[in-house]
Parts: sequence; structure tokens; C-alpha cells
Amino acid sequence: MVAMDKNQAELLLAWYRQNERPLPWRKDADPYRVLVSETMLQQTRIEAVKPYYERFLQTFPSIQDLAKASEEEVLKLWQGLGYYSRARNLRKAAILICSSYGGIMPQETASLSRLPGVGEYTRNAILSIAFQKPFIAVDGNLLRVYARLSGKRFSEITVVLKRDAGSFFSKAFPLSAPGDYNQALMDLGELICVPTGSPLCEECPLASSCVAHRLGNEESYPGKRTKKEKKSWDVDVFLLEMNGRFAIEKREDKGLLAGLYQFPNIPERTSRKKREKWLQERGLILCEETPLGEAKHVFTHLIWNMRGFRIRVQGKARGLLFLSPKEIREGYSIPSAFSYYLKQLD
Repeated sequence: MVAMDKNQAELLLAWYRQNERPLPWRKDADPYRVLVSETMLQQTRIEAVKPYYERFLQTFPSIQDLAKASEEEVLKLWQGLGYYSRARNLRKAAILICSSYGGIMPQETASLSRLPGVGEYTRNAILSIAFQKPFIAVDGNLLRVYARLSGKRFSEITVVLKRDAGSFFSKAFPLSAPGDYNQALMDLGELICVPTGSPLCEECPLASSCVAHRLGNEESYPGKRTKKEKKSWDVDVFLLEMNGRFAIEKREDKGLLAGLYQFPNIPERTSRKKREKWLQERGLILCEETPLGEAKHVFTHLIWNMRGFRIRVQGKARGLLFLSPKEIREGYSIPSAFSYYLKQLD
């Protein structure tokens, strides 16, 4: 199979119109809503995104509303969804759209590519779904479908591979429904040509023209990819309590969880003596401490193995913000990495 043809595209579209997933962002192909949904869906499961998408649109129903919001308001609404740079970029994109494009999403590839956080995939998804332009949004799901249909294996994702996959599907673009075509390919990869286990070839509208299916070895495509082993860090987390209020601090503006508020912590296993010294350097005296148990958080390339301590302190803290549990929960975006300890504030 050299490339998709028009007949195969029509078969795919007919299948899609019978089996389209009822996703909330498909109710309205407004460009702003497409930008929000595609940003949230980057490296995040659909089921996790659904409630965030609904809340986000209720709070910021337009580009103008998002552009007027503070960064902390946006981050608080994003809390728990992870990859917080997406939220910052989404807000920055809204500000740029309002300041440079009159509050209207641009339709040109160069202008869309200028928007913070909008890479090639998100740009092409917006162009096809919101503006009905013939652009293919190539992601991991589509590359798997491409590998099986065409019979091409790969061990790593390259620019050339993405270009070839885009060309493979572009040749069959139904000009009457570019957005549906892209979303049909997305659904095919999510529902039928699945990444784990056996693909549901008996339900696939393209099974008769699929090279991997003809060879009977669908699961050997796209091929083995080398997985990098995750690094593991020990982290001691402190719930510092003074007069019923607890300490939080802001992380640096770069690196992991950049610019977010967190509970004070040390990236190592500490002794009581080490904790006392660390507190003294911040103007505090350790009065009493209680272990809070262990927790683990898995990032994309890193695992935090955490221990927690509830520590009652006295003194005048430097670089820490002491707040009530209610103020912390309602006003600050504490990353989900600390969710186990956030529950233990009261």
C-alpha cells in the first residue's frame, strides 16, 4: 500500500460517522475550543482531559477571557493535569491572539506557528478541524496506523518519518471534510489499531488494504522502540506548621514543575539533624516532627520516591509563605506530585 486512496478515505469516513466518539470538544469546532482541547490532550489521556476541558471553558469561555486571566488563575484550574508549561503557553497564546490578531485565531500556518505551545501537530489539528484545511496531524497514534497500513517498521520517530506518514494520508484528503478525516484517523488509532494487545482488525474499515493484516503480524508493527529507563530520586517533603498554618514556596521558573508552588522539600533522604540545620538556615526551629508516610510520583522521565514529615516550627521564616489549609487548596496550584501530602494538611 503506497498511500491511502480516495476510496479508502471514504470507507474510513463512513466508519467514523457510525462510530465517532462523543467527545465534548467535538460539539463545537470553534478554533479557540480546538486550541484548548488539543493543548490539554498533549501527552494526556482523553478521560483525564474531559472534566478539565469542561471546567476550563466554563471559566474562560473565550480567548479574551483567557487573555485577561492571571497566570495563577490558569494554573489553579489546571492543577492535577500536569505538564504545566502547557497552561502557561495557552494563556500566552491567548494574549498574543488578542494583541496581534484582534482576538481572532489566525488561519495561516506561519501565524499559528508563532503561538506559544503550538507545534506542528496542534497547528495542523486546528487548521483541519477548525478551518477545514487539508493538513494532517501526525502523532504517535497516526504513526502506528501508518506503519501497519503501509508495512513500514521504525524504531524511532524522526522528522522524515512524520513527513512520510503525512504524505501517505494526505494523498487521499477528502476536501469536503478535512476535519472529519483527521478525527477519523485519530479514532481509528485509539479504538481499532490499538497500541497494546491485538488490534481489532475485524472491525477496521481498512483491513482489506492493510499490509500488516495481510501478513498476519499486526502486533510486530511499528517495531521495537528502545525505552529509556526512568531516573529515580529520593525526596523528603515537609509540612511545616506554625500556629495552624502551613508553609509553601515557589519553585524556580525553569526545570521540573517550573514556577509552581510546592511544599518545602529536599531531594535526598535526610536525618533529623539535617532537617534541623535546613530549618535553621531559613530562620526556623524544629519543635516537633511526625512521619507522614511514603508516596511515589511518576513523571515522564523521572520517579520521585517521597517521605513526608509534619514538622511544627517556630521563628521568622525566610522564603516561605505560611497559609491556612483552605488558602492553599483554594488559591494555589500545588502539583499532583504532592497530592498525598496535600490531603494531610488538616
